[in-house]
Amino acid sequence: MKKHLFVAVALIALTAPAAHAQEGNSRPQPVVQPLTIPLPADRPYPGTMLLKVDATDYARGIFHVRQTIPVPKAGKVTLLYPQWLPGKHAPRGAIAEVAGFKPTAGGKPLVWTRQPTDVYAFDIDVPQGVKSIDVAFDFLSPTRTAEGRVVVTPAMMNLQWEQVSFYPAGWFTRQIPVQLEVSLPEGWTGAAALDGLQVSKNRYSFGVTSYENLVDSPMFAGRYFRQWALGNGVTLNVVADEEKYLGASPDHIARHAALVSEAVALFGTRHFDRYDFLLALSDELGGIGLEHHRSSENSRNPDYFTKWDENDSERGLLPHELVHSWNGKYRRPDKLWTPDYRTPMQDNLLWVYEGQTSYWDLVLAGRSGMQSKEMILAEWATNAGFYSTQAGRAWRSVEDTTLDPIIAGRKARAFPSATRTEDYYNEGGLMWLEADMLIRTATNNAKSLDDFARGFFGGREGDWGQSTYDFDDVVAALNAVHPYDWAKFLRDRMQTPGRPAPTAGIEAAGYRLVWRDAPNVYDRDRMAQAKNTDLTHSLGLIIDKDGVAGSIAWDGPAFRADIVNGTKILAVDGVTYNRERIESAIRAATDGKTPVKLLVERGGRYRTVEIDYRGGLRWPHLEKVGTGPDWFDQVLATKRAL
Repeated sequence: MKKHLFVAVALIALTAPAAHAQEGNSRPQPVVQPLTIPLPADRPYPGTMLLKVDATDYARGIFHVRQTIPVPKAGKVTLLYPQWLPGKHAPRGAIAEVAGFKPTAGGKPLVWTRQPTDVYAFDIDVPQGVKSIDVAFDFLSPTRTAEGRVVVTPAMMNLQWEQVSFYPAGWFTRQIPVQLEVSLPEGWTGAAALDGLQVSKNRYSFGVTSYENLVDSPMFAGRYFRQWALGNGVTLNVVADEEKYLGASPDHIARHAALVSEAVALFGTRHFDRYDFLLALSDELGGIGLEHHRSSENSRNPDYFTKWDENDSERGLLPHELVHSWNGKYRRPDKLWTPDYRTPMQDNLLWVYEGQTSYWDLVLAGRSGMQSKEMILAEWATNAGFYSTQAGRAWRSVEDTTLDPIIAGRKARAFPSATRTEDYYNEGGLMWLEADMLIRTATNNAKSLDDFARGFFGGREGDWGQSTYDFDDVVAALNAVHPYDWAKFLRDRMQTPGRPAPTAGIEAAGYRLVWRDAPNVYDRDRMAQAKNTDLTHSLGLIIDKDGVAGSIAWDGPAFRADIVNGTKILAVDGVTYNRERIESAIRAATDGKTPVKLLVERGGRYRTVEIDYRGGLRWPHLEKVGTGPDWFDQVLATKRAL
């Protein structure tokens, strides 16, 4: 015992000096950062901001901005550039594109400093006697996708006012009045859901509105423009790369009008006094689908109208963004609503905001004739099939993916099936399908999720403010339609990882998920649009038009063969790669003897890969079971008065 004790003491003695060696080193303490930005207060702002945007430099995509901002007092005034953006659910303000920031008063330059702990905050020293300051800067919009989303092309532009304006700290944005004037290129036409429009040549002037409403009311403008009234105070405004793409038929417009009527019939009220679809038909403008209270920003392929029959899968975007006027803009999760664009958003209930919208966009597309039943069922099949094999479900709940806009900002990932992405959209939609089926079957179709939508999102006609809610409010509204343990239902499916594939709603509707060796119509159209080959459920990867692999499925056949994103497939069985050859090789491998043999290249290194996969080509489909009722016919049945 004494010998062991001596050894232990000796070891302690030897290690003690090292343990205390840092005491003689320099060891700083953190500098306490004082709160220097006024918190937003719900009080009227003293004066009206003037915002002038010169958008005529479309050749270089530069917006020249001039603002006049009343100031309540001398001393330090803090201007904020919008950071946390509604609809993007994340801090994605484009501060990096601001250049030439110059504040003045009476023509004299003012001293300004950017706050190092909040780079969106600019402190300006305002002299005594100054009642307003002028701010000039340029917004240098991306000219290629490597720099960000392209918002200006030779034929059109997308003006988002949060990119070309600052606002004073210390007020709710709804309390800050602003008047906008924008100069467009000669011969262009613009549309925005702002009131009081006056047009003088190429200058568009609007009446005074709140800064909140301004940011929520972007503009599309273009050389080739056309507008259609859809009824119910809704207008379809379209800009296109070329005049020929504006050739919508009366039937096309009638289906868009039916979409609006079906939405109003579903919710029972309108939370807008006007609504403007802003639709760009373009290969050049950056893609977008973004909701606003009285409008939405949308882009589709140029041939959206001219090849209507080939674009069935493209027609779910406008229904989605329209639904957001009720779900997301009027009714909004209480912690997602913020009084300004600096306060962080909490995204936890996006499975209601986006998830239920993803359900209604398909339902309304079916009810209005915007999409076929075959396409809608195929999209549900694709989503259910994807989640049936997604590895990340084992560790990450759907609700945790609502934080993905903040965590990842839609960045590319090495193995997205393992990390999960924004699954609250599509898995949320499948969960709400299950909820609808539960209500319908329990009440013999006397009640449905339609009743929840009308009761929860309906509200008061013409109210285009915001009405917030929390988890308990959702549960209470569901129980008002049909008593059930909805709290457990929602927590199990949205807040719990390791759940089985979300196919219960499909099965309750009288269908089942099956696998076939040909793609469903949704997958077929998606591959045609993207010019890729989706082999997710066979080799576990997607191959683009150039033969480059991506979206590698975690622990799938390609993964086990050490194929990663960016690997280029050069040859299949010794012959130059193409889609037909790789599909033929997958079919041949079902004999259990013939591996899928690929020549691949990555980083200048070549190797031959033999993938031991024998399951054949697989794509998900929904298949009707038995002769019972087809509940999907009930879900997609027209509701509006004919």
